[in-house]
Amino acid sequence: MGAAPGDSRANQLSSALDYLISQSNSRTSPLYNKIDSTRLGAIGWSMGGGGSLKLSTQRSINAIIPQAPYYAGFNRFNEINTPALILACESDVVAPVAVHASPFYNRLPNSTPKAFLEINNGSHFCANSGYPDERLLGMYGIAWMKRFIDFDTRYSQFLCGPNHSADYSISEYRQNCPY
Repeated sequence: MGAAPGDSRANQLSSALDYLISQSNSRTSPLYNKIDSTRLGAIGWSMGGGGSLKLSTQRSINAIIPQAPYYAGFNRFNEINTPALILACESDVVAPVAVHASPFYNRLPNSTPKAFLEINNGSHFCANSGYPDERLLGMYGIAWMKRFIDFDTRYSQFLCGPNHSADYSISEYRQNCPY
């Protein structure tokens, strides 16, 4: 029996990180000395989002952003200590928020820095470029990665506090600040 799709995506994400690290160590690569293997993150969409959650239980990474995550059968959320920004799409029929993204967020330990951003009326594809609210991924995604990969606490102000409900593109925002 083959690996579940989420397991396969976690393995693919891990292999991609390993490849980047190996290229950074290769004098002949254009990436030579450009990857800091102590500061890694992963973003995945749909099954890749589920894969990023699984990846965080398999190796040390600094941050993940599961986008419209789908993962059937994964139950090791209590082991995740990687800061996770879960991006959900309110009208997702492929990975319904009530079955996937919201329970995933709720099952993450409260000791793990976490945030849940749901895009108002977003379809399963709301996290992809070319869609109306792609700017939210840019704003929150960059702030998340800067905060937890670069350890730059100046970005916490963009992730914590009450201002998120003022954006009508966001139907729900939860977080466990301060971080």
